Amino acid sequence: MARRVDKEIQEYRDLVPVPDQFEDAFGPKMIVAALFLGLIMVPGSIYLTLFMGAGLGPAAQWVTVILFAEVAKRSMKSLRQQEIFLLYYMTGIALSGQLQGGILSQLLWNQYLVQSPAAESMGIAADIPWWIAPSKEVLADAPRTFFTGAWVNPILFMVGMMVLSRIDQFGLGYALYRITSHIEKLPFPMAPVGAMGITALADTRGPGQEWRWRCFSLGGVLGMGFGLIYIGVPALTGTFLNRPIELIPIPWLDLTPLLSREDFMPATPLNLVFDAGLIILGMVLPFWAVVGGFVAMVGVLFLNPVLYHAGVLTSWTPGMNVVHTQFNNMLDFYLSFSIGLMLAIFVMSVLPITWYIWRRMFRSPAEQQLSDDTESRGPWWRILTDRNRNRGDFSILTALGIYAFSTVTYITVSTWLMPGTPEMNYQDRFPWPFFLALAFLYLPIINYINAKLEGIVGQTVQIPLVQEAAFILSGYRGAAIWFAPVPIVNDYAGAVRNFRVLELTGTRLRSIIKIELLALPILMVASLVFSEMIWRMAPIPSAIYPFTEEVWELQALNFSLRVTATAEGSSRFLEALNFSIIGGGLASGLLAFALLSFLNLPTFLIYGAVRGFGQMTPGHAIPEMFGALIGRLYFERKFGRQNFKRYIMIVMAGFAAGVGLTAMGSVAIAFIAKSTSTLGY
Repeated sequence: MARRVDKEIQEYRDLVPVPDQFEDAFGPKMIVAALFLGLIMVPGSIYLTLFMGAGLGPAAQWVTVILFAEVAKRSMKSLRQQEIFLLYYMTGIALSGQLQGGILSQLLWNQYLVQSPAAESMGIAADIPWWIAPSKEVLADAPRTFFTGAWVNPILFMVGMMVLSRIDQFGLGYALYRITSHIEKLPFPMAPVGAMGITALADTRGPGQEWRWRCFSLGGVLGMGFGLIYIGVPALTGTFLNRPIELIPIPWLDLTPLLSREDFMPATPLNLVFDAGLIILGMVLPFWAVVGGFVAMVGVLFLNPVLYHAGVLTSWTPGMNVVHTQFNNMLDFYLSFSIGLMLAIFVMSVLPITWYIWRRMFRSPAEQQLSDDTESRGPWWRILTDRNRNRGDFSILTALGIYAFSTVTYITVSTWLMPGTPEMNYQDRFPWPFFLALAFLYLPIINYINAKLEGIVGQTVQIPLVQEAAFILSGYRGAAIWFAPVPIVNDYAGAVRNFRVLELTGTRLRSIIKIELLALPILMVASLVFSEMIWRMAPIPSAIYPFTEEVWELQALNFSLRVTATAEGSSRFLEALNFSIIGGGLASGLLAFALLSFLNLPTFLIYGAVRGFGQMTPGHAIPEMFGALIGRLYFERKFGRQNFKRYIMIVMAGFAAGVGLTAMGSVAIAFIAKSTSTLGY
């Protein structure tokens, strides 16, 4: 068995051979790309996120690659493989959670959270610290702008944490990459897929590649048509009307107050979503994962009335909308049940890979020799400390030094932000020894496990409620710790995979270091400036940004609920945890895994069911299921399963590009209209 598995590993490692020569791809093209992303893609992504709850997404990475490849081709030039990777990498930084949801655009969320009824009702509004946002009283009398003295500290804090997080990936993430790739020779099955996609999607000039542009153009036309109706009309009418005209309800049509009554489907969230992108998404996602989510959603429709009449869902009252219905049901039942399901997935994901790792650790000398790579010469420590000039590697000792520096900086900043006083009780001061121990003991272990999972099966697992448990066990009391940069859930598996793709594309490490140093400031400034402009256009949330008006309240309730876990006195979060329900969810998940394995059915059903039991609403599940059925029953039969999956992924990229272009055009017109309306002449 071990011999066959090692052979499979070698096959994956040989799927895309490592190039003999590595090149530094950073140059003027990358600066132009950074300006394009900052001036065009970033504002469109921020606006779409506020307007409909989804930015340009991962498809924007492929769109940027294709766009620059075509511009280069029409300029009688070509993009090198290494340049394509840098474009892909930089777009991922610009349009991922690191900028859009995680750091700078978080300022828009913070200004709402401080003033939100959710934070007020949970009793945390007054405890939100000064480094996150000005107080509610200051914001109430201040203009909608970040360029005031009140916002200096929050902006400096977030910029500093953004820079530190980008440095941090070259620490433990790079060290784990060197161990799993250069010592253990793991295959990283998703890395060859990424490497081949980066080069193949841009190479549309060869014979037989015309289908890529046909698919992309089809998706682009569909996206522009839908975007004009779904985004363009409301965005443009919102520039001169108090409330925009919505031809299609955004983000959904709420049927809960109308249909959910005590005598008919009580405590059941009901809505309809008219987003065509969900239909295409249903074609792209694994079929059985979509089916699992849909089946679980249908089960919830039948289960909620039963739980209501059994006295479990006690917080719901008739007339509640879909947001409040979901939140109250989560408190009564689904928070605990979902935790149990996630624990089941964690157990079933870790056990097989643990057994496999155990087998590999105790292989016979003959089996060990079979998996040796010809590049492995010398002792393991020499390989880790070697500075390969061709690849541009640096020593693992440097990486571990970076990890130590970033971790100590995180803890030091947290201690400085929450210093307390000597006369305070221990619970009122930041317990830095506890978190320092976690950062140097727990984080390396869980990230090493995830790096091996990424290297062997291309996926990772997360232990549920780690952050909440750590904060509770630390003994700290108060809300500030939830906003401090405590390194508890830092995940480096994505960085490990990126370093492997970097190697497979023949790109020198210093190329992405230059991207971080030179392009990142452009993207951060653009994100801040355009967030400011979008906030000036209208309050957030408001009718101009429908998604925020409908959904941010639920997000604020969920976050505020978690914060109460460390509050003084009673905690609604701890009160909502029911260990018998958690046990029921765990048992249900394990039983379902066993049953599916016995019947030889896809375990993707369980992964989809977790989404469904996380109270996925009919509005999202129905269009996804519709798209999955169309793809499975018609298009896959017409084009073949593998061909259709290739086609629909590029169609989805084109659709995202079309919607994004419409959004960016609408944003530009709205910016101009709002700017001229304030000139006064």
